[in-house]
Amino acid sequence: MQYTIRTTKPQQFINITSKVAEEVKNSNVQDGIAVVFVPHTTAGVTINENADPDVVRDMIFTLEETYPVNGDYTHFEGNSHAHIKASLMGSSCTVIIRNGKLLLGTWQGIYFCEFDGPRSREFYVKIIEG
Repeated sequence: MQYTIRTTKPQQFINITSKVAEEVKNSNVQDGIAVVFVPHTTAGVTINENADPDVVRDMIFTLEETYPVNGDYTHFEGNSHAHIKASLMGSSCTVIIRNGKLLLGTWQGIYFCEFDGPRSREFYVKIIEG
């Protein structure tokens, strides 16, 4: 299933766990995997804490400190920092489905990671039985 998401900030993490969980529910798959894929080179996906919003803030802050927007880059589009951050996060994640639910830890959530926004973006969710 393809989803469109509108980011509103240059760098932003958006919790997409509920969308992925809804796909699992609609699939009726009891045991398998859910794959989330982001088809962009300046955005990614990650799994991390979803209870305290300061974790997301700290992650974005630390990525920016380590890979600043204005670095000594040569890429002509001026968004090398976003390419680096997206590669670090990765373009996909896989979550086990057990008993019809995502097998995430108590505090875990799935985040779409924007590093070159705001933009209209896509991500895909594929449910595989097994």
